[in-house]
Amino acid sequence: MTTIATTKDAMGQAKTRMEKAVDDFRKELSSVRTGRANVAVLDHVRVDYHGTSMPINQLGTLNVPDPAMIVISPWDPGAVPLIDKAIRTSDIGLNPTNDGKVVRVPIPPLTEDRRKDLVKHMHKVLENHRTALRNIRRDIKEAIEKLEKDKKISEDERKRSLEELDKLTHSETSKIEDLSAAKEKEVLEMK
Repeated sequence: MTTIATTKDAMGQAKTRMEKAVDDFRKELSSVRTGRANVAVLDHVRVDYHGTSMPINQLGTLNVPDPAMIVISPWDPGAVPLIDKAIRTSDIGLNPTNDGKVVRVPIPPLTEDRRKDLVKHMHKVLENHRTALRNIRRDIKEAIEKLEKDKKISEDERKRSLEELDKLTHSETSKIEDLSAAKEKEVLEMK
């Protein structure tokens, strides 16, 4: 954490760190499987390609020709069995097929139990990110209070800054809660 010399620095840092937390939450949600195909579900799958662990999207093009299928066209046909194996051994529960040229990953409809498990997982991730936002708020609040204690800012400026910090925290928390609610609705929606 860089040194905070003014309340403007403090608020700028709070905004930057909170936006990073919201972006991280958005990325985390994009990898949660819904009933329809989305190439983001394969983001965490790594392929051991010539001794190097690589993400699938660096080995070929990923397409979604219909809502229930992901097609991976590797640039090197020798990577087909490696991609197939990596998807099978990952924890995303998908069963790919390949014809030697492309890997097809059918996206099965989610069962009611699986949907509920995904929602539980999303709630856990949401709570972790809420905690991250609260921790950022606490750090910045302490820095602002230290500025007042060191007589670099007045009591009024401290109060104004803390109110602004609370508004920012509330705004960013609302963003992740809205994202979570939208994703939860999408997951629970029956096809």
